[in-house]
Amino acid sequence: MSTSPAPLVPSVGWNVIHLFVKPRGDVNLSSIGEAKDVAEKAGCQVVMAAIVGHKADACVMALGEDLWELRRLQTSLERAGLDIVESYVSLTEISEYAEGTPEHILEARLHPSLPPEGMRAFCFYPMSKRRGEEHNWYALPFDDRKAMMREHGKSGRNFHGRILQVVTGSTGLDDWEWGVTLFGVKPDDVKDCVYTMRFDEASTLYAEFGPFYTGIVGSVDEVFSSFTP
Repeated sequence: MSTSPAPLVPSVGWNVIHLFVKPRGDVNLSSIGEAKDVAEKAGCQVVMAAIVGHKADACVMALGEDLWELRRLQTSLERAGLDIVESYVSLTEISEYAEGTPEHILEARLHPSLPPEGMRAFCFYPMSKRRGEEHNWYALPFDDRKAMMREHGKSGRNFHGRILQVVTGSTGLDDWEWGVTLFGVKPDDVKDCVYTMRFDEASTLYAEFGPFYTGIVGSVDEVFSSFTP
């Protein structure tokens, strides 16, 4: 008789996975919906987005306490006819530079409620801090790093109401150090936010960016119905 494995949960925050998929052939739309329902009944949040461009056709972003539940979701999606062409594994976290931040904001970072209402524009990209010979983020004093990140955060807050940013930590879990997921009211909100924040010293001198995935948040039917003949 098979038994369920013991849950694997982080000491703080939630596990997060981004699965970028393409159809393998015939896609079972009802099975995708069932996989989403099962994950949500197990306490996960599942966000689905149609991806624009050649890198993938859709993204399934899931957040949950038990890493096994995210793995079960991944398996169910594959059985429904989806090939995973890229993925990203991370954790919700509170930045080491967040001292003094109001408790409700810290709670929202650890346990966000997704997707945000009215924000259907979607973008995901991974990033790391530079370790070059001239500019090495990790060689800087903590107070210098903190000051730059406060400036960076101030720039981001100028987009309140237009952008919700979810930054998840992935050092030791995936190839980059953070995953950044942006939800925007309009596509140009995402563009304006990323452009503006790249002028901050924390980005200009010390940030390395991975590939960008852009899309539209939608229901299972909206995202996947175009996969079926």
